[in-house]
Amino acid sequence: MSNSTLPPAICLMGPTASGKTALALALSCHFPCEIISVDSALIYRGMDIGTAKPTLAERAQVPHHLIDIRDPSEVYSAAEFRADALRLMDEITSRGRIPLLVGGTLLYFKVLKDGLASMPAANADVRSQIEVDARIRGWPALHAELAAIDPQSAARIHPQHSQRIQRALEVYRVSGESMSVLHARQSAVEPSHRLIELAVAPLDRAVLHQRIAARFARMLQDGFLDEVRALRDRGDLHVDLPSIRAVGYRQAWDYLNDVIDFETLRERGVIATRQLAKRQFTWLRGWADLRWFWTDIEQRAINENTATEDLLETVLKYVEPTLT
Repeated sequence: MSNSTLPPAICLMGPTASGKTALALALSCHFPCEIISVDSALIYRGMDIGTAKPTLAERAQVPHHLIDIRDPSEVYSAAEFRADALRLMDEITSRGRIPLLVGGTLLYFKVLKDGLASMPAANADVRSQIEVDARIRGWPALHAELAAIDPQSAARIHPQHSQRIQRALEVYRVSGESMSVLHARQSAVEPSHRLIELAVAPLDRAVLHQRIAARFARMLQDGFLDEVRALRDRGDLHVDLPSIRAVGYRQAWDYLNDVIDFETLRERGVIATRQLAKRQFTWLRGWADLRWFWTDIEQRAINENTATEDLLETVLKYVEPTLT
């Protein structure tokens, strides 16, 4: 948005494993920021390793918000995120600080910027029937059904993205209108801040794939399976919950239930993360008013935890004039 009289808020987006956390911490050393997490998995308590959640030491460096705010048995909607984020942005600004929104859940960024269409509430009976259909016919078949009634939504949704297919079909079956039609009626509701929209990613997609594989291997070494085992052993969680559908967790859940072996877990965990990154790139390619920063390929090929000085310097040169 262009209104220079509004207070600034920095939005730092990018695909998974692109180095957003490191860059956000580096920016917070230069500007008086507080970080708002824009990540649908970081909201869950007890899900630390598999979500690459900022460490306690990192969170001690700068205030973080919207982390560990839900139990994995609970759900958290995009509407709830928008309300929480807008409130926090106002509170941070009132303290004389700058909101820095960081994450890869691009739907959250979109509803923050554009507002929300009026959608029907969740309907447990309809969802249950869709899940039964999926078990019988498979999610690609339901994606094809969605394409017939809502081609615009289907074009944006991967044929295996069960949660989004389910919601789009649920909206149609409950309301009789497609999600695209309802979105078209939506009027933009701008936040009370001037959004400075940035994206960070390696220029070479193969580099990102390297980093995804390396990070998933580190997660396994750091006790990711023990983390998932503790969640499974609670007895009240299941694979239809948004928390357990998070990338990596569903695959680990299958391994612990002897559905797949360890090598398949590693392979599927990496593939699922790469598919997530591809979906994120698809969102970002169509994003208006977005300023891209391509990371240094050689220095950042594997280790996403160290923001290079060159990258930071380039971002600072762009951001600093926009804050005034």
